[in-house]
Amino acid sequence: MSADAAVKKRKLPKWVTSFGWQILAALVVGLVLGGLARSLGPDVEGNPNGLQATLSVIGSSYVSLLKAAVVPLIFTAIVSSIVGLRKVTNAARLAGQTLLWFAITALISVTIGIVLGVVLKPGASASQTLETGDPYAVGTWWNFLIGLVPSNFLGLSVNASFDADAGAVAASPSFNVLQIIVISVVVGIAALKLGAQAEPFIRFTESALAIIQKVLWWIIRIAPIGTLGLIGNAVAVYGWDKMGSLTSFVAVLYLGLLLVMFVVYPAIIKANGLSIKQYLSGVWPAVQLGFVSRSSIGTLPLTQRVTERNLGVPRGYASFAVPLGATTKMDGCAAIYPAVAAIFIAQFFGIELTIVQYLLIVLVSVVGSAATAGTTGATVMLTLTLSTLGLPLEGVGLLLAVDPIIDMGRTALNVAGQALVPAVVAKREGIIDLDLYNAPRRGLAFDNDDVDANAEAAVNADATPNAEETADADTASKA
Repeated sequence: MSADAAVKKRKLPKWVTSFGWQILAALVVGLVLGGLARSLGPDVEGNPNGLQATLSVIGSSYVSLLKAAVVPLIFTAIVSSIVGLRKVTNAARLAGQTLLWFAITALISVTIGIVLGVVLKPGASASQTLETGDPYAVGTWWNFLIGLVPSNFLGLSVNASFDADAGAVAASPSFNVLQIIVISVVVGIAALKLGAQAEPFIRFTESALAIIQKVLWWIIRIAPIGTLGLIGNAVAVYGWDKMGSLTSFVAVLYLGLLLVMFVVYPAIIKANGLSIKQYLSGVWPAVQLGFVSRSSIGTLPLTQRVTERNLGVPRGYASFAVPLGATTKMDGCAAIYPAVAAIFIAQFFGIELTIVQYLLIVLVSVVGSAATAGTTGATVMLTLTLSTLGLPLEGVGLLLAVDPIIDMGRTALNVAGQALVPAVVAKREGIIDLDLYNAPRRGLAFDNDDVDANAEAAVNADATPNAEETADADTASKA
């Protein structure tokens, strides 16, 4: 390929090659199509119109693709992260520092949630005529503790229900993420203790993880299509009119999420001598995907990649900290949300909270974040909080109507925090690659893994380069 031809190839419109711009374009198109579908209304039989049905299928299919990889991804990621500590100097210290910073950021986040709830009073103006759905009543501490005990090796179960239309019993498989985490941790520790005897198993697990991440990477590449369907269907189904009196709750919650994302996290980054701009630009692609996918687990491969390639965290440590964070580090779901939601529900039902109850909110948020694992994690966390405070569980059903809308922001913050803590700990321990952290963001982070290290120092997770760009970068580095 001639130099002129290569230049012309690179001059494609940015939205064509940039993952971020593709996501934004999909958001806009999804909003437009969702609004159109909502304006068309249901068909003569009361069923969703063709456009809404299409958007629903696109969105649900994309989420199903992400969910399909959850069980093997969690198991292989956690096992690999634990056994990977054998390659890291001061592994115990790094693990302790990671958990400490998880707790520190959770404490700050839940405090912000409480302050916003008390000062802005989102439940004071809510209409008492709002209908409540069925409460999600499994989120008690007793059920949570019982749920930690695995019922089988992979925490799998089958739910049977009678389908009246088909006249038969329908069986649907499900899994308990908490049980999978417990099993994975135990297996990982056992493999770590066995040493040389476990090497074949460790190599198999690491290979399986690489394969699963590659498949997930392909799924991530089509995220703009899933985004279009998810956003479009959310607008068509919910719209702003259904939020009604819950608008104040959504606004206060998003204010808290934005304060942590753009004030607290940058302050922590600055206090540790790192560039705020480099952190935000480096983590932003994973934040975008977390926002539209609403899945920290589904975003895990991208979160780990930007943590290593954009934030300069060593792979050995990142492979431990990021998977751990994807299952337990939830500032959005486990800190801000339960704090604001609990205060909203108390105000809605006219219940005055005591100082002890506010302290209990903090305690539950800091130590109970493992309960947020899985697709219904935030709901479980909220019911844990409400049951601890003695508040009506009907409040959970009250907030289910807007859960898809707020879950996008919660997950985006979760992902940002899951990359923040490894970067901070790596900087404090002197193992961060500052050249990689401070490298210009040139849109080359989605290149192939075999790109030369010199080219990799300039990567950024903002775009997916075409094959010619990757090949030219590789050729230039070898030259």
